Amino acid sequence: MRILAVGAHPDDLEIYAWGSLSAWAAMGAELVLAIATDGAAGGRAVPAQLAQRRAAEATAAAAALASTPVFLDFADGGLSTEHRLVPRLVALIDEVAPDLLISHAPNDYHADHRALSIAASQACGFSVPFLEMDTMGGTGFAPNIWVDVTPHWTAKSAAIRCHESQDPERFVIAADRQAAFRAGQANAPQHSRAEAFRFEPRFPFADIRALLPAAPPLRPVGHRAKS
Repeated sequence: MRILAVGAHPDDLEIYAWGSLSAWAAMGAELVLAIATDGAAGGRAVPAQLAQRRAAEATAAAAALASTPVFLDFADGGLSTEHRLVPRLVALIDEVAPDLLISHAPNDYHADHRALSIAASQACGFSVPFLEMDTMGGTGFAPNIWVDVTPHWTAKSAAIRCHESQDPERFVIAADRQAAFRAGQANAPQHSRAEAFRFEPRFPFADIRALLPAAPPLRPVGHRAKS
């Protein structure tokens, strides 16, 4: 099985889906990680220097999953006006031939995330099912897939911390809070962590359960004894 995950910025996959990517890796899946923009607008450093640093951070994070990122090198903040994005994604899908494509939700907070989501959905065509990652803070997102990432939480936190240029501890904290909430939605045991996704069935892909890692385990639901 081959998974293609495309994030808008160098730390997006780590924040939104790294636990699940780690679960896929543990299943033996081949991971292809792509980053759409150079991340040069994500700080106050000289843009060219920041882009270089962020590429190195993403490469260090991906190494833990035995992967090397594919850098598409679009301008940070410019995906909404980038006419080359869909053709580039089509070419990437043709090259990788994935069983599943993962990218952003169309209503996430960042314009680059939204633009990439729309482009990724368009690029999929009839060739690959498209799985949307959770939004920042879960805002406006209605998941229908939950993945148990409890065994991979240390790896996810470490991957986020690879992005030292981004003050990563704030994202570690936010991701942990969100994953605890998503696990709670799934009635998972206490201290579980889950990542959430949304899949919209679209011909010819109606059921992708065979491609997914395990969902969070359910706690037994008891009933109060009637008096």
